[in-house]
Amino acid sequence: MRPIATPDIPVSLKDRFRNLPQYLLPQRLLTRLTYRLTRAQTPWLKNRLIRWFAEHYQVRLAEALEPDLRTYPDFNAFFTRALKPGVRPIAPGDRVACCPADGVISQIGKAEADTLLQAKGRNFSLKALLGGDPERAKPFQGGSFATLYLSPRDYHRIHLPLAGRLQEMVHIPGKLFSVSPLTTRMVPELFARNERVVTLFDTPAGPMALVLVGAINVASIETVWAGAITPPRGTSIRHWSYPANGEGAVRLDKGAELGRFNMGSTVILLFGPNALRWGAELRAGAAVKMGQRLGKAKG
Repeated sequence: MRPIATPDIPVSLKDRFRNLPQYLLPQRLLTRLTYRLTRAQTPWLKNRLIRWFAEHYQVRLAEALEPDLRTYPDFNAFFTRALKPGVRPIAPGDRVACCPADGVISQIGKAEADTLLQAKGRNFSLKALLGGDPERAKPFQGGSFATLYLSPRDYHRIHLPLAGRLQEMVHIPGKLFSVSPLTTRMVPELFARNERVVTLFDTPAGPMALVLVGAINVASIETVWAGAITPPRGTSIRHWSYPANGEGAVRLDKGAELGRFNMGSTVILLFGPNALRWGAELRAGAAVKMGQRLGKAKG
Protein backbone atom coordinates (compact mmCIF):
# COMPACT_ATOMS: atom_id res chain seq x y z
CA MET A 1 0.00 0.00 0.00
CA ARG A 2 2.52 2.58 -1.19
CA PRO A 3 1.18 5.90 -2.47
CA ILE A 4 2.83 6.81 -5.74
CA ALA A 5 3.93 10.41 -6.20
CA THR A 6 1.90 11.92 -9.00
CA PRO A 7 2.57 15.00 -11.11
CA ASP A 8 0.50 18.11 -10.63
CA ILE A 9 -2.86 17.73 -12.33
CA PRO A 10 -4.84 20.47 -14.05
CA VAL A 11 -7.07 22.40 -11.68
CA SER A 12 -10.39 23.71 -12.92
CA LEU A 13 -11.10 27.41 -12.92
CA LYS A 14 -14.22 26.70 -10.86
CA ASP A 15 -12.18 25.06 -8.10
CA ARG A 16 -9.69 27.92 -8.14
CA PHE A 17 -12.49 30.43 -7.53
CA ARG A 18 -14.06 28.23 -4.85
CA ASN A 19 -10.75 28.04 -3.02
CA LEU A 20 -9.75 31.70 -3.44
CA PRO A 21 -11.38 32.85 -0.15
CA GLN A 22 -8.89 30.60 1.73
CA TYR A 23 -6.20 33.16 0.90
CA LEU A 24 -8.36 36.25 1.51
CA LEU A 25 -10.18 35.49 4.76
CA PRO A 26 -8.83 36.92 8.04
CA GLN A 27 -8.13 33.46 9.46
CA ARG A 28 -7.01 34.48 12.94
CA LEU A 29 -9.82 37.00 13.46
CA LEU A 30 -12.51 34.54 12.41
CA THR A 31 -11.03 31.85 14.63
CA ARG A 32 -10.94 34.19 17.65
CA LEU A 33 -14.61 35.06 17.04
CA THR A 34 -15.43 31.36 16.79
CA TYR A 35 -13.64 30.77 20.10
CA ARG A 36 -15.85 33.34 21.84
CA LEU A 37 -19.09 32.23 20.19
CA THR A 38 -18.58 28.55 20.99
CA ARG A 39 -18.03 29.35 24.65
CA ALA A 40 -20.98 31.72 25.07
CA GLN A 41 -23.21 30.49 27.89
CA THR A 42 -26.27 32.66 27.27
CA PRO A 43 -29.02 29.98 27.32
CA TRP A 44 -31.03 31.04 24.27
CA LEU A 45 -27.92 31.56 22.14
CA LYS A 46 -26.04 28.35 22.98
CA ASN A 47 -29.23 26.23 22.85
CA ARG A 48 -30.20 27.56 19.44
CA LEU A 49 -26.68 27.09 18.12
CA ILE A 50 -26.40 23.53 19.44
CA ARG A 51 -29.85 22.57 18.14
CA TRP A 52 -29.17 23.97 14.67
CA PHE A 53 -25.80 22.22 14.45
CA ALA A 54 -27.17 18.87 15.61
CA GLU A 55 -29.99 18.98 13.06
CA HIS A 56 -27.95 20.39 10.17
CA TYR A 57 -25.13 17.83 10.51
CA GLN A 58 -27.36 14.97 11.67
CA VAL A 59 -25.32 14.36 14.80
CA ARG A 60 -25.86 10.89 16.27
CA LEU A 61 -27.24 12.00 19.64
CA ALA A 62 -28.10 8.43 20.66
CA GLU A 63 -24.36 7.79 21.01
CA ALA A 64 -23.75 10.76 23.32
CA LEU A 65 -23.28 10.19 27.04
CA GLU A 66 -25.63 13.16 27.52
CA PRO A 67 -28.27 13.30 24.74
CA ASP A 68 -30.16 16.29 26.23
CA LEU A 69 -28.83 19.29 24.31
CA ARG A 70 -29.95 21.78 26.96
CA THR A 71 -27.60 20.37 29.59
CA TYR A 72 -24.42 21.46 27.78
CA PRO A 73 -23.06 24.72 29.27
CA ASP A 74 -21.87 25.97 25.86
CA PHE A 75 -21.50 24.85 22.26
CA ASN A 76 -17.91 23.69 22.73
CA ALA A 77 -18.95 21.31 25.51
CA PHE A 78 -21.46 19.78 23.08
CA PHE A 79 -18.95 19.64 20.22
CA THR A 80 -16.43 17.75 22.39
CA ARG A 81 -19.13 15.58 23.99
CA ALA A 82 -18.30 12.23 25.54
CA LEU A 83 -19.81 9.02 24.19
CA LYS A 84 -21.67 6.30 26.05
CA PRO A 85 -19.47 3.46 27.34
CA GLY A 86 -19.17 0.68 24.77
CA VAL A 87 -20.25 2.78 21.77
CA ARG A 88 -16.69 2.69 20.39
CA PRO A 89 -15.21 -0.73 21.32
CA ILE A 90 -11.42 -0.85 21.20
CA ALA A 91 -9.92 -3.48 18.88
CA PRO A 92 -8.22 -6.08 21.16
CA GLY A 93 -4.53 -6.97 21.10
CA ASP A 94 -1.47 -5.23 22.50
CA ARG A 95 0.08 -4.99 19.02
CA VAL A 96 -3.11 -4.14 17.15
CA ALA A 97 -3.36 -0.42 16.37
CA CYS A 98 -6.83 1.05 16.70
CA CYS A 99 -8.18 4.13 14.96
CA PRO A 100 -7.55 7.31 17.00
CA ALA A 101 -10.66 9.17 15.84
CA ASP A 102 -13.92 9.08 13.93
CA GLY A 103 -13.53 10.37 10.39
CA VAL A 104 -12.67 9.53 6.81
CA ILE A 105 -9.31 8.29 5.57
CA SER A 106 -7.90 11.02 3.38
CA GLN A 107 -4.70 9.10 2.52
CA ILE A 108 -3.03 5.95 3.83
CA GLY A 109 0.12 4.07 2.88
CA LYS A 110 3.89 4.46 3.10
CA ALA A 111 6.06 7.55 2.99
CA GLU A 112 8.49 7.89 0.09
CA ALA A 113 11.56 8.76 2.18
CA ASP A 114 10.65 12.27 3.49
CA THR A 115 7.57 12.68 1.30
CA LEU A 116 3.92 12.10 2.27
CA LEU A 117 0.96 12.13 -0.08
CA GLN A 118 -1.56 14.90 0.60
CA ALA A 119 -3.85 14.43 -2.41
CA LYS A 120 -3.49 13.46 -6.05
CA GLY A 121 -0.79 15.73 -7.42
CA ARG A 122 0.04 17.12 -3.97
CA ASN A 123 2.84 15.95 -1.66
CA PHE A 124 4.34 17.47 1.46
CA SER A 125 7.45 17.09 3.57
CA LEU A 126 7.50 14.87 6.66
CA LYS A 127 10.30 16.97 8.14
CA ALA A 128 8.31 20.18 7.64
CA LEU A 129 5.20 18.55 9.14
CA LEU A 130 7.13 17.72 12.33
CA GLY A 131 8.59 21.19 12.73
CA GLY A 132 11.70 21.14 10.52
CA ASP A 133 13.91 19.00 12.78
CA PRO A 134 15.55 16.20 10.71
CA GLU A 135 16.24 14.09 13.82
CA ARG A 136 12.57 14.20 14.80
CA ALA A 137 11.52 13.13 11.31
CA LYS A 138 14.18 10.45 10.79
CA PRO A 139 12.40 7.55 12.61
CA PHE A 140 9.35 7.96 10.33
CA GLN A 141 11.02 8.31 6.93
CA GLY A 142 9.84 5.51 4.69
CA GLY A 143 7.32 4.49 7.34
CA SER A 144 3.55 4.09 7.44
CA PHE A 145 1.15 7.01 7.62
CA ALA A 146 -2.59 7.63 7.70
CA THR A 147 -4.38 10.97 7.39
CA LEU A 148 -7.86 11.16 8.94
CA TYR A 149 -10.30 13.98 8.23
CA LEU A 150 -12.85 14.73 10.95
CA SER A 151 -16.12 16.18 9.66
CA PRO A 152 -18.27 18.47 11.85
CA ARG A 153 -20.67 15.66 12.79
CA ASP A 154 -17.91 13.35 14.06
CA TYR A 155 -16.82 12.59 17.60
CA HIS A 156 -13.93 14.99 18.25
CA ARG A 157 -11.89 13.39 21.00
CA ILE A 158 -8.62 11.77 19.95
CA HIS A 159 -7.50 8.45 21.46
CA LEU A 160 -4.24 6.51 21.53
CA PRO A 161 -3.94 3.73 18.89
CA LEU A 162 -1.46 1.74 21.03
CA ALA A 163 -0.36 1.96 24.65
CA GLY A 164 2.49 4.43 24.78
CA ARG A 165 4.88 6.63 26.72
CA LEU A 166 4.93 10.26 25.72
CA GLN A 167 8.41 11.44 24.78
CA GLU A 168 7.88 14.82 23.21
CA MET A 169 5.24 17.39 22.28
CA VAL A 170 5.75 20.24 19.81
CA HIS A 171 3.45 23.14 18.99
CA ILE A 172 4.11 24.60 15.54
CA PRO A 173 2.31 27.87 14.74
CA GLY A 174 1.14 28.34 11.18
CA LYS A 175 -1.71 29.18 8.87
CA LEU A 176 -5.34 28.23 9.47
CA PHE A 177 -6.52 27.05 6.06
CA SER A 178 -9.57 24.85 5.95
CA VAL A 179 -8.75 21.12 5.75
CA SER A 180 -11.78 20.27 3.62
CA PRO A 181 -11.25 17.88 0.69
CA LEU A 182 -11.31 20.84 -1.74
CA THR A 183 -8.62 22.76 0.15
CA THR A 184 -6.53 19.62 0.54
CA ARG A 185 -6.51 19.27 -3.24
CA MET A 186 -5.80 22.94 -3.85
CA VAL A 187 -3.36 24.29 -1.22
CA PRO A 188 0.25 23.08 -1.62
CA GLU A 189 1.79 21.47 1.51
CA LEU A 190 -1.34 22.28 3.48
CA PHE A 191 -0.63 20.09 6.51
CA ALA A 192 2.94 21.36 6.81
CA ARG A 193 1.72 24.97 6.67
CA ASN A 194 -1.21 24.90 9.11
CA GLU A 195 -0.83 25.23 12.86
CA ARG A 196 -0.40 21.84 14.51
CA VAL A 197 0.46 19.96 17.69
CA VAL A 198 2.86 17.01 17.31
CA THR A 199 2.88 14.27 19.95
CA LEU A 200 5.59 11.58 19.89
CA PHE A 201 5.21 8.25 21.72
CA ASP A 202 7.18 5.07 22.32
CA THR A 203 4.84 2.10 21.70
CA PRO A 204 4.95 -1.69 21.12
CA ALA A 205 5.33 -0.81 17.41
CA GLY A 206 8.24 1.53 18.11
CA PRO A 207 8.08 5.32 17.56
CA MET A 208 4.61 6.67 16.85
CA ALA A 209 3.52 10.24 16.13
CA LEU A 210 0.05 11.74 16.21
CA VAL A 211 -0.15 15.15 14.58
CA LEU A 212 -3.23 17.23 15.39
CA VAL A 213 -3.62 19.72 12.54
CA GLY A 214 -5.47 22.96 13.18
CA ALA A 215 -7.71 24.78 10.70
CA ILE A 216 -9.87 27.84 10.42
CA ASN A 217 -12.40 27.93 13.28
CA VAL A 218 -10.44 25.28 15.21
CA ALA A 219 -10.21 27.67 18.11
CA SER A 220 -8.27 25.37 20.42
CA ILE A 221 -6.37 22.07 20.51
CA GLU A 222 -5.81 20.47 23.90
CA THR A 223 -4.21 17.38 25.39
CA VAL A 224 -5.14 15.51 28.56
CA TRP A 225 -1.73 16.14 30.17
CA ALA A 226 -1.20 19.82 29.27
CA GLY A 227 -4.66 21.27 28.69
CA ALA A 228 -5.18 23.83 25.92
CA ILE A 229 -2.10 24.23 23.70
CA THR A 230 -3.67 26.65 21.24
CA PRO A 231 -4.45 29.48 20.76
CA PRO A 232 -0.98 30.73 21.82
CA ARG A 233 0.69 34.10 21.81
CA GLY A 234 3.68 34.51 19.52
CA THR A 235 4.92 32.71 16.44
CA SER A 236 7.77 30.55 17.77
CA ILE A 237 7.79 26.76 17.89
CA ARG A 238 7.28 25.48 21.44
CA HIS A 239 8.72 22.17 22.62
CA TRP A 240 8.18 19.95 25.66
CA SER A 241 10.14 16.80 26.62
CA TYR A 242 8.83 14.18 29.05
CA PRO A 243 10.79 11.81 31.31
CA ALA A 244 10.46 8.04 31.15
CA ASN A 245 9.59 7.79 34.85
CA GLY A 246 8.79 9.90 37.87
CA GLU A 247 7.20 13.31 38.08
CA GLY A 248 6.07 14.58 34.70
CA ALA A 249 6.05 11.17 33.01
CA VAL A 250 3.00 10.50 30.82
CA ARG A 251 1.89 6.97 30.01
CA LEU A 252 -1.45 6.24 28.34
CA ASP A 253 -3.24 2.95 27.76
CA LYS A 254 -4.41 1.91 24.33
CA GLY A 255 -7.72 3.61 23.61
CA ALA A 256 -7.22 6.26 26.30
CA GLU A 257 -8.14 9.83 25.42
CA LEU A 258 -5.14 11.84 24.24
CA GLY A 259 -6.77 15.17 23.49
CA ARG A 260 -9.48 16.90 21.54
CA PHE A 261 -10.22 19.43 18.84
CA ASN A 262 -12.37 22.30 20.03
CA MET A 263 -13.89 22.41 16.52
CA GLY A 264 -12.80 19.79 14.02
CA SER A 265 -9.80 19.16 11.81
CA THR A 266 -7.34 16.42 10.78
CA VAL A 267 -5.15 13.82 12.50
CA ILE A 268 -2.02 12.36 10.88
CA LEU A 269 -0.74 9.08 12.32
CA LEU A 270 2.90 8.05 11.69
CA PHE A 271 4.87 4.85 12.34
CA GLY A 272 8.42 3.87 11.44
CA PRO A 273 9.44 1.70 8.46
CA ASN A 274 8.49 -1.98 8.73
CA ALA A 275 6.71 -1.31 12.01
CA LEU A 276 3.04 -1.66 11.14
CA ARG A 277 0.96 -3.37 8.45
CA TRP A 278 -2.26 -1.51 7.59
CA GLY A 279 -5.44 -3.53 7.16
CA ALA A 280 -5.85 -4.57 3.51
CA GLU A 281 -9.40 -3.19 3.44
CA LEU A 282 -8.37 0.39 4.30
CA ARG A 283 -8.49 2.84 1.41
CA ALA A 284 -8.64 6.59 0.86
CA GLY A 285 -12.26 7.67 1.21
CA ALA A 286 -13.21 4.94 3.71
CA ALA A 287 -15.14 6.01 6.80
CA VAL A 288 -13.61 4.89 10.10
CA LYS A 289 -14.59 4.90 13.76
CA MET A 290 -12.47 5.47 16.81
CA GLY A 291 -11.36 2.12 18.23
CA GLN A 292 -11.65 0.01 15.08
CA ARG A 293 -8.66 -2.02 13.93
CA LEU A 294 -6.30 -0.14 11.61
CA GLY A 295 -3.36 -2.53 11.47
CA LYS A 296 -0.95 -4.71 13.42
CA ALA A 297 2.64 -4.21 14.50
CA LYS A 298 5.07 -6.47 12.64
CA GLY A 299 7.41 -8.89 14.34
